[in-house]
Amino acid sequence: MIQVKHLTKRYGDFTAVDDISFTLKTGHIYGFLGPNGAGKSTTMNIMTSCLAATSGTVLIDNCDIFEDAQKAKKLLGYLPEIPPLYTEQTPVEYLSFVAEAKGVPAKQIPDEIARVIEETRLTEMANRLIRHLSKGYRQRVGIAQALLGNPHYIILDEPTVGLDPLQIIEIRDLIRELGQRHTVILSSHILSEVQAICESVLIIAHGKLVAFDTLQNLEKTLASANKLTLTADCGEAALQEILDSVPNVATRETKPDGTAALTVNGDLTAAARALSFSFAKANVALLQMTPQKADLENIFIELTEDDPQPQAQVQNQEEVTPDESGV
Repeated sequence: MIQVKHLTKRYGDFTAVDDISFTLKTGHIYGFLGPNGAGKSTTMNIMTSCLAATSGTVLIDNCDIFEDAQKAKKLLGYLPEIPPLYTEQTPVEYLSFVAEAKGVPAKQIPDEIARVIEETRLTEMANRLIRHLSKGYRQRVGIAQALLGNPHYIILDEPTVGLDPLQIIEIRDLIRELGQRHTVILSSHILSEVQAICESVLIIAHGKLVAFDTLQNLEKTLASANKLTLTADCGEAALQEILDSVPNVATRETKPDGTAALTVNGDLTAAARALSFSFAKANVALLQMTPQKADLENIFIELTEDDPQPQAQVQNQEEVTPDESGV
């Protein structure tokens, strides 16, 4: 597992990363999100030993990334947002160079290159110059170099940036396949992509970790998830009178045609039950009632548009820090 403990990075008086702690368990695909300037890239650079921290620790399978960087780096594969490709080389030549730099034993390099080329479906392009490859195939070469050495953890920074829709789908499918054999940390500004691929998400804002949980739990926990719309067979005045009798209703917006958009307190199912009972008691037909499911975009906006709350307010408590999880 990856354990990040009280990680802080300061540049003079500016704090880019502010006392962040989290644990990433093996065998999952994690999304790592944050607005521009939130500290996300800084955190990823520290986790991969590309940048020193002001304080805190990062443990990769209990190996300290700062004290034993060489050993820890062998457990990590990293695709930066702009892959450092040598475009006058072929993928085979480039991967051979990277494998040697990573310390892959010379006798194993040919088999290792063959493996990652097959995993990333680069076989037909293996001997073409990288400068002649499309953006999608260049990203595959970047992912292939991250897979050299068969690391436990793969960190991908914006792997689909600049790709066309078909290429995005292909890379997305590849990431899903990688998630079956590696722990994957995916950073992306395409929220729908993270929602489609990742099991859990970390959201960072103003240098603080403001959320770490499964998407399902975030949808249940956040206020934006406690919304529903309904239509009743009555006028606006009668509708407002019925809604006034339901204590669970926090805010409402009604219309003359008998429709309403509500925000409710507490459990959405319990609130829906109370609403149904109130309409039945008033002998008014409730024609439809639909919960408004929060998508990742709504969650992201709600958590990052205001000042950050204390870390892990909506986290899965099993994945907060080693001390809290009992690990």
